[in-house]
This record gives sequence, C-alpha cells and structure tokens, in this order.
Amino acid sequence: MFFDPMYLLFALPALLLGFWAQAKVRSAYGKYTKVANARGVTGLEAAQALLEANGLAGMQIQGTPGQLTDHYDPRDKTLHLSQDVANGRSVAGLAIVAHEVGHAVQDKTRYGPMLARTGIVPLVQLSSAIGPIVFILGYLFGSTGLASVGLLLFSASAVFALLTLPVERNASARALQMLTTSGLIVQREEQVGARRVLDAAALTYVAALLQVLSTLLYYVFLLTGMGGRRRR
Repeated sequence: MFFDPMYLLFALPALLLGFWAQAKVRSAYGKYTKVANARGVTGLEAAQALLEANGLAGMQIQGTPGQLTDHYDPRDKTLHLSQDVANGRSVAGLAIVAHEVGHAVQDKTRYGPMLARTGIVPLVQLSSAIGPIVFILGYLFGSTGLASVGLLLFSASAVFALLTLPVERNASARALQMLTTSGLIVQREEQVGARRVLDAAALTYVAALLQVLSTLLYYVFLLTGMGGRRRR
C-alpha cells in the first residue's frame, strides 16, 4: 500500500502546488527582503509600534531561530520574531511582522476561526499521528470498522487545515491595513511588495489543505475498495 501508484493520482497535484507555493514564497521573500522600507524601521520597531496601536503594548516579543519561523503563540501570548526579521529593515520583514501582529489582534478580539483552530490543536496533534496508523491497520487486517475510525481521526487534520485558511487570510488583510494606516509603508512599491509576500505565503496554506484532502480522498478510495471486496 505504501507504494500504490494510485496514491500519486491523488497526491501529485497537491504536491506540485506545494512545490510551486514554496518557490513563490522564496522568490517573493528573496526579492523584497532586499528592498528597504522607506521609513527605515526595523521589524522589532514595527512590531512594537503595531502592538501599541492595537492596545497590546505589554505583549512580550521573543526571538526564534531560523528563517521564516516568525509566529504568534496564543498559548503564552508572545510574538516570536526571527533575527533577520527583527533586526532587518526590509519590506518583506514589515509584512511578516504585521501578519503575526494580525494574529495577536485576532486573539485579542476572539476571532472565531482562530479560536476554533486553537481549540482543536490537541485533538489534531493526536489524531494526525494515530489516524493513519489506525487506518493502515484496519486496511491490512481487512477491518472496515477500524479503517473507518482511522479515517475519521485523520479527518481532523482536514478540519484544521480548512480553518487555517480564513485565519491566515484575515491576518494578512489586517496586516496590509495596519501597515498603511500606521504609516509604516508609504510608497506604492512597498504596498505591492508586502502584498506579494503575504499572497505567496497564503498559497502555501491552500497547498497544505489540498495535500490533506488528497490523502483523505485516497483513504476513502481504499475504504470503498475494502467494502467491495467484503461484498464479493
């Protein structure tokens, strides 16, 4: 089953989209990380200004290792910025900072899709790990009931990926608005650059959803075949 050629029919389109999305992210980030913002502010300074403007001046900001690892953690209410973004003065850095501040604002305003996504994280962490195992065991032993349980468990990953889309799109919309109204970006080129960086990042979440759905459909395909064999 691990080398079933049929799996490629389900997974290949999503995998290709994923590779293309990652290429667009690298291209957009690589281009606009070399374009300095006209105000000359660092990512850290931008984060502090945007947090203060949204009533979150006391929020803790911590460093995080790696590149493009910036994130907001709703569990400890902390904004994590990579060194390149925090210390840099690029348009790409401003877009990333504003996007993560957008998540902080979502948390503050109790944005519904974000609350739902955060609430199912423990379930998804468990089900995404054991769901495929349970399904494979059910398939190997010819148990449609066990395989169905595995399918149901794995479907939580699809729900999580589906909820991620509005959360990320909303954070990006907030980011562009905050950057403009705060005066952190003032030139047309900066607006275009920030939008391209955020749009490229959003495409990766679409690809992630399609990858989960393709695997889910493959499991359904196998499960349907199991039912046919049992009837024969």
